[in-house]
Amino acid sequence: MRKKIVAGNWKMNTTVNEAIVLVRAMLPDLDKVQGMEKLLCPPFISLAAIKELLKGTSVKLGAQNMYFKDKGAYTGEISPIMLAGMCDFVILGHSERRQLMGEIDEVVNKKVKTAFEFGLTPILCVGETLAENEAGGTEKVITTQVKAALAGIAPTDKLVVAYEPIWAIGTGQNATPEQAEEVHDYIRQLIAGRYGKSLSACAIILYGGSVKP
Repeated sequence: MRKKIVAGNWKMNTTVNEAIVLVRAMLPDLDKVQGMEKLLCPPFISLAAIKELLKGTSVKLGAQNMYFKDKGAYTGEISPIMLAGMCDFVILGHSERRQLMGEIDEVVNKKVKTAFEFGLTPILCVGETLAENEAGGTEKVITTQVKAALAGIAPTDKLVVAYEPIWAIGTGQNATPEQAEEVHDYIRQLIAGRYGKSLSACAIILYGGSVKP
């Protein structure tokens, strides 16, 4: 039976001190939650401090991005060597990286490969824009992104994919459970087509759009 994951991407929010205060406040209750993997993804500058706070708890740590080179003259980037041993997971291909930073599928693919090579579990983000959704192009976009990201990736039972419909992130619109489930099923079919039904059944597929209580 595949496990469930609930991940919190803090994006570009909180200073180190604010992050420490926040984790200390939420950790007692968060640590008690059972039956799922719990993951915090704070800004890079807070990873070391939060790692110390999470020691001995059931809460895991993830990074929000990673470059595909292990070292070199890449100003401002974070390498897999810096994250290995610090984090368990790393978010890759997030829609904000794709849209604002011009991150293309080929780069996402290199990052996914590198994450696996260094023992990190990538959370591969895929999703369509509002225009693509309204034009009925969701499956085409998802197919392109998933196939490109997994090109050359060996079969693995540690695959995590997050469906994040761009039109449902901070827009006030939300994907219905039925819409999200439909795309989740389609992503699982794509994985099965590449790696077989057994590994597809192991893949963890998350929803990364907005939600309302």
